[in-house]
Amino acid sequence: MRGINKMILLGTLGGDPSVHYSGSGSAITTLSVATNESWVDKQSGEKQERTEWHRVKLFGKLAEIAGEYLKKGRQVYIEGSLRTEKYTDKAGVEKYSTDIVASDMQMIGGDGQRPGGQNAGAGDNRRDGRASQSFGRDAAQRGNTQRHADPSFGDAPNFDDIPFRSLNPRGYY
Repeated sequence: MRGINKMILLGTLGGDPSVHYSGSGSAITTLSVATNESWVDKQSGEKQERTEWHRVKLFGKLAEIAGEYLKKGRQVYIEGSLRTEKYTDKAGVEKYSTDIVASDMQMIGGDGQRPGGQNAGAGDNRRDGRASQSFGRDAAQRGNTQRHADPSFGDAPNFDDIPFRSLNPRGYY
């Protein structure tokens, strides 16, 4: 039986993205995302809160988009999977590092600098602030699904005839 390795985060960036490039020139971006949890202690009645920090890695076009548009304080939605890497530190000790490798990212609200969730910056003018490594695959899957129009609506348009636009080189839809 296959397992499931899926992470979903909705959190706040604790710092600006760290972008670097692989030897082949592909972008790699690392994010530090905070998620908060709060509850009321049943014994004391006091509100408790805990912040959990997550290291998220993005690759390729998704990494370029994140590096260009995300800033500290911005809320972000991430889908991905956990990946644990083993490495040896300078002292020769084997260590492990667990990251979330993002397959999908969505910018939420504004840039984190304005109150009220107002959008700011060119990146917010994109269709919905959503970027995905699997965009091409998702479009192909949508094209393969059959849609049946409800007869009560008469001649409904055939959505399978509408071409899907892919990401252009700058990462816009």
